[in-house]
Amino acid sequence: MIDINIPGFRHLQLAHLVLDYNGTLAVDGHLIPQAGDTLAALSEALQIHVITADTFGLAQGELADLLLNLTIAPPENQAETKLAYVADLGTERVVAIGNGRNDRQMLKAAALGIALVQREGGAVETLVSADVVAPSILDALELLRQPRRLVATLRS
Repeated sequence: MIDINIPGFRHLQLAHLVLDYNGTLAVDGHLIPQAGDTLAALSEALQIHVITADTFGLAQGELADLLLNLTIAPPENQAETKLAYVADLGTERVVAIGNGRNDRQMLKAAALGIALVQREGGAVETLVSADVVAPSILDALELLRQPRRLVATLRS
């Protein structure tokens, strides 16, 4: 668990990390270098979940060596599927990371939503739904490994 009080924002007690795959953890279906190692380190504090439509059909193979829950979402109603997944975990204990339009609802519902703008870009609706925007998955994951960075960004 990651337990951090952010003055003027909220007290976070995070137990789950929910991530999109393509555009978030992967580019063109391939896991971004060093993302796996960072996820492995975070799995000591958080239960890791990846929910994806798996556009390239590579997620299972790319994530096979990591301790996480992988869910392949059907192509229809992806935003609602991701939102329901986060709600089932308990939104108040979830940090969610994504970049696509189908991630916007889960980022808004999560206790902490982090949007990314990487090589695939980031949907404007998703950026507006997030609490934090990061330039890369590695930077986003480092916010969780170094949570005082979140305090510096989110306090008011």
